[in-house]
Amino acid sequence: MKRFWMLGLALFFVTTLYGRALAQSAQKLPIPDGPVAQEVPGAKELPDPHMDYKVVFDIAKGAPKTDGVNPGLTGVVRYLNTLAANGVPAGHRKIAVVFHQDGTDVVMNNDAFKARYGHDNPNVALIHQMKEAGVDFRVCGQAVLAHKIDPQTINRDIELDLWALTTLVNLQLRGYVRVEGN
Repeated sequence: MKRFWMLGLALFFVTTLYGRALAQSAQKLPIPDGPVAQEVPGAKELPDPHMDYKVVFDIAKGAPKTDGVNPGLTGVVRYLNTLAANGVPAGHRKIAVVFHQDGTDVVMNNDAFKARYGHDNPNVALIHQMKEAGVDFRVCGQAVLAHKIDPQTINRDIELDLWALTTLVNLQLRGYVRVEGN
């Protein structure tokens, strides 16, 4: 009887580990060229494929230089890809990004950004790729006014809201967890 239990326990651990490896390899990354958190052997807390992840990233800082991708977006990509790599299905990944304060200029479409800074907006392609992967983008209307951005020039993948504070509070009341983006 003792052998039966030991064999059963061993079989459980093998199938659990195999199942995790299969889930990781079976799912395509939402942003294939983007970063993923590295595996940590023996890590206790891992993304749970059965859990719904409702997360809002609060991006209030810009990139150090206007020709660089906003580092907050890179963090969102890493999180999104890590969930997928650990078997969390797309239907369980509800991710929103709220731009405000110094993170606001990235919301301009390429033409408006180029007119203001003299070069292409390095964030447009990544934002579009993330939008296609199901990420919801919002921008603070008060920050748009303060940064003198014409609402007509906002990237079409980004929604204009009244105020970041309202958006962040509303999403948190709907069960989203707030994470500072950078």
